[in-house]
Amino acid sequence: MDLWSLLFRLAEFCGVLGIVLLTQCSSNISTDPESSSPQVRIRLISKASSTASKMADSHSAQIPVIEQQRVIIPNKHREKLVGLLHETESKEIVVLCHGFRSSKDYRIMVSLAAALEKEGISVFRFDFSGNGESEGSFEYSSYHRGVDDLHAVIRHFSGENRAVSAILGHSKGGDVVLLYASKYRDIRIVVNVSGRCDMKRGLAERFGEDFMEKIKKDGYIDFKTGAFEFRVTEEELMDHLNMNMREPCRNIDRECRVLTVHGSADNLVPVEDASEFDEIIPNHRLQIIEGADHGYTVHQTELASAVVKFIKSGLEEDKVAPNR
Repeated sequence: MDLWSLLFRLAEFCGVLGIVLLTQCSSNISTDPESSSPQVRIRLISKASSTASKMADSHSAQIPVIEQQRVIIPNKHREKLVGLLHETESKEIVVLCHGFRSSKDYRIMVSLAAALEKEGISVFRFDFSGNGESEGSFEYSSYHRGVDDLHAVIRHFSGENRAVSAILGHSKGGDVVLLYASKYRDIRIVVNVSGRCDMKRGLAERFGEDFMEKIKKDGYIDFKTGAFEFRVTEEELMDHLNMNMREPCRNIDRECRVLTVHGSADNLVPVEDASEFDEIIPNHRLQIIEGADHGYTVHQTELASAVVKFIKSGLEEDKVAPNR
């Protein structure tokens, strides 16, 4: 079966109206300076379902054309951050930030991008430095580095005359978007999905009860989880332990709307952390999804519904009072 036949069968299977495949193989299409290989763009034109039509508003009154574009953005250390832009040609862009040892292709990132693009909202999901396809070395405690990466992404789109209207992070990414909101105060819609408030919680379960003795003795701890194996230095661990989420969260601007979503059955980050955020953050809404675990394994629909509703509501409020 040739490539075109395969693509059209895929289109039929996925329920889309068409796929247009563009490759940079002719002289009238420019070559991506960041890549030595041809760049491929896939444009998906989604069918409007009866459910989507019921939810339609100004963002989804027309069937959006979803074009996924690979975008490479340098961070402050000149490392290349790799991301995918779900382009609906909306004014707004929502940036999605993955969690610890994860990537832009994590299930939550992909499903939330799909839910938002159905509403006609452009989405950018990217890999933090040292993760996924992005350059750089992995670091155990790199929250402020993540903030720098996110800032580079937002500045990039600002330079393209695009506005990042909302930022969302899962797990460690949730802490990154909160720290960003506290530092830069230029984003008015922030979504924290299962972020950690108390950095000391869970370390004994992860590294063992005697983790402090081990790291003081050897200067590091080697840790393996699933297919991932990494080394945590004493400096990285102490940086993690000294991370204070409470003070930055108190300093988030009152004009910034923050939603925290957390699963009641999260066994990695306890739901108590979500309650702490609710007490600390000035303009905050808390939504607990009953029975959901840290990865929302069987609660993707509930998560997407909560996120889309909050972001759309915030965007509508900003249209009514843009200079508030």
